[in-house]
Amino acid sequence: MKFLAIDTSGKHLTVIAYHDKAYTTALPDCALEHSVRLMDELDAALSRAGMSAADCDFFAVVTGPGSFTGIRIGIATVKGLCLALEKPALSVTSFDCIAYDKAEFPLLCLVDAGHGYVYACGYGKGGETALEPRYLSGAEAEKTAREGGYALAASEGVCADCPRADVANGLLNAVLRKAGEARPAQELTALYVRKSSAEENRT
Repeated sequence: MKFLAIDTSGKHLTVIAYHDKAYTTALPDCALEHSVRLMDELDAALSRAGMSAADCDFFAVVTGPGSFTGIRIGIATVKGLCLALEKPALSVTSFDCIAYDKAEFPLLCLVDAGHGYVYACGYGKGGETALEPRYLSGAEAEKTAREGGYALAASEGVCADCPRADVANGLLNAVLRKAGEARPAQELTALYVRKSSAEENRT
């Protein structure tokens, strides 16, 4: 199996080229540089893996939730590659990247939504989605975890007490787990749990 996977949904930038093994680039703080650095990192990852984009069986992308701009950059890039090379696309969520880092379930995965709020999604004992994505305050998330019997795991910037997931490792594991779910690129859509601030403030 050969694939290219990218995550531009947060401050980090992850690029994985997979050819019998993973060749991973994980940059911790690229929040304002995804559009500038992404293509160079894609080329570098493919080069290390000894393959071209055309060799990939499919392309994977994190579709959210997270940075609205970052998500759009990632989806647009993967759609462009898929359409140009006639390859399928695989959608992976930010929650998947947290959940499949260590795959210890049941788990409530948290993504920073700013201003003390989080995006949350619950995974059952078998790794299946048991609680659909939602927008919660920090206190609501803790209550949900307690009442549902979930352990907590999070991406960067959520809370000091939450175990921090290695989202690059989680992305790799999620893509390997979901590889059979690749679909036509036209079906790729962003996972927006709530409207952007611009949309919410629009009158």
